[in-house]
Amino acid sequence: MIHRILTLLFILLAFAAPSMAQSDPRELLNALGKANFKQAEELLGQIAATADPRVAPALEAFAEGDLYARKSDGAVFITKAAGRNLSVIDPLSGEVVGEEAKGALTKVKVNNTLRRAIRSALGGLTLLSPDRTVRLTAAQSVLQSPSAENLDLVEAALAKETDKEVKARMEEARAVSVLASDRSADEKRAAIETVASLGGREAIGILMSVSATIDESLKPDLDAAIEGIESSLLFWDMGQNVWYGVSLGSVLLLAAIGLAITFGVMGIINMAHGEMVMIGAYSTFMVQQVIRTNYPGLFDWSLAIALPVAFLVTAAVGLVIERGVIRFLYGRPLETLLATWGISLILQQTIRSIFGPTNQEVGNPSWMSGSFALGGLTITWNRMWIVLFSLTIFFALLALMKKSSFGLQMRAVTQNRRMASSMGIRTPWVDAFTFALGSGIAGIAGVALSQIDNVSPNLGQSYIIDSFMVVVFGGVGNLWGTFVGALSLGILNKFLEPSVGAVLGKILVLVLIILFIQKRPRGLFALKGRAVEA
Repeated sequence: MIHRILTLLFILLAFAAPSMAQSDPRELLNALGKANFKQAEELLGQIAATADPRVAPALEAFAEGDLYARKSDGAVFITKAAGRNLSVIDPLSGEVVGEEAKGALTKVKVNNTLRRAIRSALGGLTLLSPDRTVRLTAAQSVLQSPSAENLDLVEAALAKETDKEVKARMEEARAVSVLASDRSADEKRAAIETVASLGGREAIGILMSVSATIDESLKPDLDAAIEGIESSLLFWDMGQNVWYGVSLGSVLLLAAIGLAITFGVMGIINMAHGEMVMIGAYSTFMVQQVIRTNYPGLFDWSLAIALPVAFLVTAAVGLVIERGVIRFLYGRPLETLLATWGISLILQQTIRSIFGPTNQEVGNPSWMSGSFALGGLTITWNRMWIVLFSLTIFFALLALMKKSSFGLQMRAVTQNRRMASSMGIRTPWVDAFTFALGSGIAGIAGVALSQIDNVSPNLGQSYIIDSFMVVVFGGVGNLWGTFVGALSLGILNKFLEPSVGAVLGKILVLVLIILFIQKRPRGLFALKGRAVEA
């Protein structure tokens, strides 16, 4: 009787020996050397189940194609080039154990399917790390590469997790792993709801990947989840287009608001207005160059320093242009257009001669770098600050026009130049300082545009036509008209671009403005006044 019991135990141990041996990470790694792709994928799940962090470098080397098996005994090593030979490294300890000729080793082959399994295994290995960041990254890795092999490990890590953010991400990782497993229909139904709550195209991809293998009874739940995500995406895509339109509109507002003043007060078609924007951008470049060279610690303040510099430089250039050329051409719109176009060419060539024709690097301060998510929207900090900056400039200029004596004189000249002159207002100086103010605002627009566009001699040409469209559409000389016109054209452009393209979209906008002007020649918000000029 005892003999039979011992024999039975011997047989059980004989059958159990391979599985016991397979629990050793080294034996599992060595088994990779002789395994085919399917067997290797199964071995990766067993390696991850050991929860032994020492195997992580070996798995990373496997993914990179640096894992080799020695022909003589099948032992697997990490390798690095060492002249004509290969330096062999113990896969668990990371210690160099010698060198081998390339002919003595066989590369452990890997494909894209195995690389995904390796990412999943590496994620599972680090789920129990004491480092919160490592656990969060591991949960994200499992979420992106779902595998039934990691399900037990994810659940074990989830049971011990106390951090709310990491736990939430682990629950999502568990859900995608359940969908890849043979768990019950109820668990998979709950997992579908969890994945659907993630939202976004990533969730759709996960649900679509399991649609071919999931039970027929779960297909309605799966289809409903995908449909719900797509509806949500459509809503957020529309919101994203609106944000892009507001962002573009704020840029157009900055570029056009100075033109609205000069065009409205003096009736000057200033084709050199874009070059004022360009000079403002180059002023920003020069300020940053000085700061980089002499005061690198002040770089985050470079834009605050560049704003008054750009305003003063471009206002001075505008004052010189008005006093030197434009004041002799009032009442002659064609000659003014040609003269300012010639000035724009001169300014462009001057900048090319000084700075060269290539783009100049203007850096983003740290507070204008990166982005953040707002619901389903992705908002970059530089665009956000430009929107806020353009609103600040708009309301500051509005206050100047409404509350100051200079603004009162500007409005008087705009509405009735001869009557204003007869009341003692020096209209030539109002013209000069108005042109300088409009040019200065264009300069600070250049500071903002330097953060989102290439700083080159052609920078202003990209905005001059759009600026005129904004001014004409909104109503010449009316700031609120410019504001509404800029935002309207910005949003309209961004909704047209996805369907008809950027170029055709601009053409359609131009056609719509022409048709609109046929009905309202003075724009959306026409200024009221009595024009008595002869």
